[in-house]
Amino acid sequence: MTIKFIITIDTEEDQWDNYSTEYYSVENINRLLFLQEIFDKYNAVPTYLINWPVISDPKSSQIIKKLCNEHNCEIGTHCHPWNTPPFGEEINEKNTIMCNLPYEVIEQKMGRLHEAIVKTLNVEPLCFRAGRWGFGSNVAKCIQQLGYTIDTSVTPFVDWSVNSGPNFNGASTFPYHFEARDILKQCSDGPLFEVPASIGFIQRNFEISDRIRKIILSTRIRKLRLLGILDKLKLLNHRWLAPELSSAEDMIKLINVLVLKGHRVLNFTLHSTSLLPGKSPYIKSEEDFYNFIKKIETVLAYCNHKNFGFAPLSNIQH
Repeated sequence: MTIKFIITIDTEEDQWDNYSTEYYSVENINRLLFLQEIFDKYNAVPTYLINWPVISDPKSSQIIKKLCNEHNCEIGTHCHPWNTPPFGEEINEKNTIMCNLPYEVIEQKMGRLHEAIVKTLNVEPLCFRAGRWGFGSNVAKCIQQLGYTIDTSVTPFVDWSVNSGPNFNGASTFPYHFEARDILKQCSDGPLFEVPASIGFIQRNFEISDRIRKIILSTRIRKLRLLGILDKLKLLNHRWLAPELSSAEDMIKLINVLVLKGHRVLNFTLHSTSLLPGKSPYIKSEEDFYNFIKKIETVLAYCNHKNFGFAPLSNIQH
């Protein structure tokens, strides 16, 4: 069976962590065409998950429209609740996590965002990712009612509760069907389909590696230093298939481990803000940007070498 390589991009405003309701820029979107040319070079098919600041800005929405009309890509939806109308909730860290909001608020915001994407681009998005990974049952129920069939908000082995977010410990690393009432429970006839971010360990036994990591994180000792030592010794290497967080070498190692463990879908994640230095926490200089692009190309070239199939996110159910 061909291994499918998915590219999911949070396509969003600059410096999103300012949590500004209205004062933001979308300058990074200007570089999407450059990124798309790289994808075209390798016959890769990205899924751009776009949010309100991007679709509501005339210039950035035209760039997205150009991508849709002239290139091989897919459009999905990404929601930052703090800058998606209607407004009314208090802006604090807890409320930037979508699953913490009342269902009625989620419904109104998602309705406005979905309508804007459909009207502006003349496409019906099927794929969704919650901003700050803030996915939960109410969010799932809402996207299902809007006609979405695929979510990609789950991050296995990651607990966001320290930031008021969901705890995805115990989540499957494989895609699965589910029902809105329990987003982490696999349900063979569930109407929604989860394609989690590809996260794991370079060590082959994920269960033991995860258990050790949890024990260290739960202790009062200098846990970050200990994790750093184990990482350098190559005894415990927790990695994302994401060029902002992992080296090209480690991403390829993770790919190989995932494939050996039976994964036939790989989900490569990144943020559009990393295309412009200073617009995200990850890329601060032109040198960082150069290395970021080099990592992307190295992984794409490896995928071509291994004869992986590039596909849009919505293709995974088929």
